[in-house]
Amino acid sequence: MALTTDSIRFSIRAISADVEPMGDKLNALDALLGDGDLGVTMVNGFRNMEKVADDLPDDVGKACMESAKAMTKVSGSSFGTLMGIALMAAAKLTKGRTDVAWSELPDLLQAAMDAMIARGGANIGDKTMLDSLNAVIAALRQAEVDQMAAVASVASTEALNAFRGQQCKIGRARIFGEKTIGMDDPGMVAIKMMSDCLLDAK
Repeated sequence: MALTTDSIRFSIRAISADVEPMGDKLNALDALLGDGDLGVTMVNGFRNMEKVADDLPDDVGKACMESAKAMTKVSGSSFGTLMGIALMAAAKLTKGRTDVAWSELPDLLQAAMDAMIARGGANIGDKTMLDSLNAVIAALRQAEVDQMAAVASVASTEALNAFRGQQCKIGRARIFGEKTIGMDDPGMVAIKMMSDCLLDAK
């Protein structure tokens, strides 16, 4: 059992199946702290990836790169850009391979997170999707393969709960200062939603 291009297709389709209601919720959340377009980005980005899913190459790295290109067709969105950067980072580590051991998934996600930090300027602890990814990565390093989806869902939920009482420290949300205490970061919610989709689809 390995991570293959079929695994990427599965993930794209699992999230795309619920992306419309996810989009509405994320738009509403993002409107409180940002531009209100996170949901639109999610919907358009995953619809774009869904269109190319059937034609993704067997090379996992190339499949990640094609998925990144599809996601970054979403214009004017930092979330879409960061998602694309994450996929490109994974592509570099998997180029030329048709299967990747699931045990490598935490390292792929770590590379993706590092690339997003380098590009976006946020850091762990700023109350962004990076904090959710960080929690997921840590949990996955201790997880058995058949429990990875469940572990990721739990970790993303726990991260969301842990940071709810903290203040947003970066991006447009930081303008609202202490008002962000008690509010959920939309990017963190997006990570939880995607994790839940993958769990429910299994």
